[in-house]
Amino acid sequence: MKIYNTLTKRKEEFVPIEPGKVRMYVCGPTVYNLIHIGNARPMIVFDTVRRYMEHKGYEVNYVSNFTDVDDKIIKKAIEEGVDANVISQRYIAECKKDMEAMNVRPATTHPLATEEICGMEEMIQTLIDKGHAYVAADGTVYFRTRSFKEYGKLSHKNLDELEGGKRSLLVSGEDQKEDAFDFVLWKPKKDGEPFWESPWCNGRPGWHIECSVMSKKYLGDEIDIHAGGEDLVFPHHENEIAQSEAANGKTFAHYWMHNAFLNIDNRKMSKSAGNFFTVRDIVGKYDPMVLRFFMLSAHYRSPLNFSADLMEAAKNGLERIRTAVSNLQFLIGSAADGEMTETEKALAEEAKSYVAKFDEAMDDDFNTADALSVIFELVKFINTNAAAGNTRAYLQILLDEILLLSDICGLIVEAKQELLDSDIEALIAERQAARKAKNFARADEIRNELLKKGIILEDTREGVKWKRA
Repeated sequence: MKIYNTLTKRKEEFVPIEPGKVRMYVCGPTVYNLIHIGNARPMIVFDTVRRYMEHKGYEVNYVSNFTDVDDKIIKKAIEEGVDANVISQRYIAECKKDMEAMNVRPATTHPLATEEICGMEEMIQTLIDKGHAYVAADGTVYFRTRSFKEYGKLSHKNLDELEGGKRSLLVSGEDQKEDAFDFVLWKPKKDGEPFWESPWCNGRPGWHIECSVMSKKYLGDEIDIHAGGEDLVFPHHENEIAQSEAANGKTFAHYWMHNAFLNIDNRKMSKSAGNFFTVRDIVGKYDPMVLRFFMLSAHYRSPLNFSADLMEAAKNGLERIRTAVSNLQFLIGSAADGEMTETEKALAEEAKSYVAKFDEAMDDDFNTADALSVIFELVKFINTNAAAGNTRAYLQILLDEILLLSDICGLIVEAKQELLDSDIEALIAERQAARKAKNFARADEIRNELLKKGIILEDTREGVKWKRA
């Protein structure tokens, strides 16, 4: 298995630190709003990487955080007149709903930044003690960037070159910094902001220190894979390396994986351009599996363009797989028991070769585009070589193969049991009763249950409206 390592800018054979085990950290979202489809790409991509690792027999410790203290969270809390944790908890819950809809499995651990403050203070103090950080007059703690001699090794940026003309790429220096390139580890509180006590001042952590500490606590000083969007390479991941390796004295991560940007109709997604879409926007129009299929239709390191035409193509592609699965299930329902014929045995062996071909694509830096092509080859094979009169054992082998490969991609391809309108109305009535009784957990449970079955709810002043995805 080869992984393209951003650190070395080449594909490298994957060799885990501990045989049979993978320690993997993926930077999660800042929870101040519903997640957008740009957030969805790394979630889907690295969930698929994890699934494939497990398919290959690895035990994966997969950690993905929620940044639940941040300027944007605080701004929204002030706008709504609530505590910041009300905002973060609300959108963590909404994010988990969207992840479940996209069949993104929960991480082994989803740490919250606000629950790891003690660890952050300990690492910051270690950096101060080692001379890698210093305290300014107002209690701000800065990392002394030039003290880490390998700074720039991930982004392949040179501080001297940055100083010559690219200074804007870094947070520019206040007067109290020793150097313009030094970055914040701890900052003083402002009026109305949440804060924690520390030896330096009442305040809160900088963004970069959070991931270093959460990775260290749940995975150890040294990890196999650190992943995220390519926008995080610099300065976030670069700063993580500097502070982690300066504090721990060990290589932080052996492999760095970054997915490329997602564009909308060949333009960068932005609210001002009117082309900003949340995951909730898209799953209101499409089955969430169509979005997942679309995200895997290109190699994760290639820029991906989102458009209505491409989503329709993804919808049609997914339908081809589902039709093949449905046909097999129908044939199995009426197939005879008994031993496979010699012809069936030969065809079954040929069908199994598609798994090896799929693995070959995924072993080459998780090439999901080629892996999906293999699934389509298997679909064609099934459509050609499965018919009434085949034995149940043979048909079941074909079904098992296509379900295995689809599951590694996280694609749910078995037909959902269609809910009757009366059943939907009954569940909506139960949800309304639960909300009236302030049993919000059950109300959310019903909404999620309906969402899984392709039923979208919309709460309006006139009541609850619903539609099929």
